[in-house]
Amino acid sequence: MATTGTQSLSIAEMREFASFSPCEQRYIRRSLDIGLGRCDAFKVWARDAEENIAIRSQYVAYQELKALRDELPHIGPGDRIDTFIGTLIRVATFDLGQERIEGFSAFRFLYERLLGAQARPWLPSAFVGASALPDIRPERRKILLQSLSEAAATAPGWSDQQPSFYPEFIEAEAA
Repeated sequence: MATTGTQSLSIAEMREFASFSPCEQRYIRRSLDIGLGRCDAFKVWARDAEENIAIRSQYVAYQELKALRDELPHIGPGDRIDTFIGTLIRVATFDLGQERIEGFSAFRFLYERLLGAQARPWLPSAFVGASALPDIRPERRKILLQSLSEAAATAPGWSDQQPSFYPEFIEAEAA
């Protein structure tokens, strides 16, 4: 029974990932490779010098993920969260500033995998905080903020089920 539930969750996650634009899919896969240390992202993802620079910047920005992962299980109601949420917003601002994530769903999908299920309650706040900063172009800011549904912003609770689908790079075969 548990296997069936996990399989259903994986299929739902695959469907959600398939609903993202090709640009979002590529950015999520690349970000997971960098954030989870799955491979040398320069070899897999860099198509030109500009992308090489973007990957280098992402490696630097993602150095803060380890501290976020370590701190996350210890944060509770009434705790001082300024350092945690500030760091999370800073990393989220980097990702949103790359203009590859088009809305909250793709952002949530990525960060659930980078930080784990325990990050879910913090993601709407981090997304809104990062989206509203002047680092994000005003027209882009509007699109991002409108992508957060009322249901996501006011959820009474969050699942603690860990993500089961982690998309990876797929090399296109030569014809």
